[in-house]
Amino acid sequence: MKVGIVGWRGMVGSVLVDRMRAEQDFEVIEPVFFSTTQAGRAAPDVGRPLAPVADAGDVASLARMDAILSCQGGDYTTAIHPRLRAAGWTGYWIDAASTLRMHQDAVIILDPVNRPVIDAALAAGLRDYIGGNCTVSLMLMGLGGLFRADLVEWVSAMTYQAASGAGAAAMQELLDATRGYLDGHESAPRVMPHPYAFNLFSHNTDIDPDTGYNDEETKVIRELRKIFAAPDLRITATCVRVPVLRAHSIALNVTFDRPMSPAAAREILATAPGLRIVDDAAHNHFPMPREASGQDDILVGRLREDYSDPSGRSLAMFVAGDQLLKGAALNAVQIAERL
Repeated sequence: MKVGIVGWRGMVGSVLVDRMRAEQDFEVIEPVFFSTTQAGRAAPDVGRPLAPVADAGDVASLARMDAILSCQGGDYTTAIHPRLRAAGWTGYWIDAASTLRMHQDAVIILDPVNRPVIDAALAAGLRDYIGGNCTVSLMLMGLGGLFRADLVEWVSAMTYQAASGAGAAAMQELLDATRGYLDGHESAPRVMPHPYAFNLFSHNTDIDPDTGYNDEETKVIRELRKIFAAPDLRITATCVRVPVLRAHSIALNVTFDRPMSPAAAREILATAPGLRIVDDAAHNHFPMPREASGQDDILVGRLREDYSDPSGRSLAMFVAGDQLLKGAALNAVQIAERL
């Protein structure tokens, strides 16, 4: 397959390329690197000679690809994807951006959580596969086994989202702001809406004046329902940006359709692929973003009964995961490998 790779210099794109190198994916495809600013320059090193970087705005060149992996962002998808399809391109579009997620003919990919949906879409000939919101991906990996058992009735998610979710500039701002704070001279925020060092604030997306939810919270609700084809699932979310460089964390309260003990939930989760249980109460050791960073597995723990529900049907738990991997780049690589 000829596979075009767009946005490979950014946070998610660089992680994607590193993962493809590690898994030797470049040995079984013909990669073509595209860029909006680097056309004509040497392609990145993948272990063998490649053609120079191509122009990411050249629809004719893109249309020669069997598949395109895009980590360029929503504006690029909005501009290029319709033109490609209008030109008759029938290749696979695999995207980390949110633009196409809720389109009827697009599949949100979260392998292995919704692998039956992905396999059915591939068999049906669908061509657009979009990575889910990074927070949704981590949450559903943490709950995947319980969802597959058709047990979940209600979810409340409180997310603690790292700087990396807002890109390299946000990570640098956190580092600069922390140094400045410790040195006694705070600088005005440039990327984030509020001072970032030793602070946390509501996720930096717009607030819907009608609902009071920010865009990130709305994505969590809508995408979770779509991934599991559960339009009536009761879910609420509060998304917060925290001064952590990489890896998101989520505090979850989940109500089931029957009584559920922590031991029973742990047994289900222990067999779920892509999860690692970190639940050492004796040493107060539970999922942490520091330990989740750079890891494929999603860490889940702090499993306990929710005493606010006397029916015994509710549990509380904590999840941490590297959203640059399972929340973005790893999803794209996994669906490309399935193709």
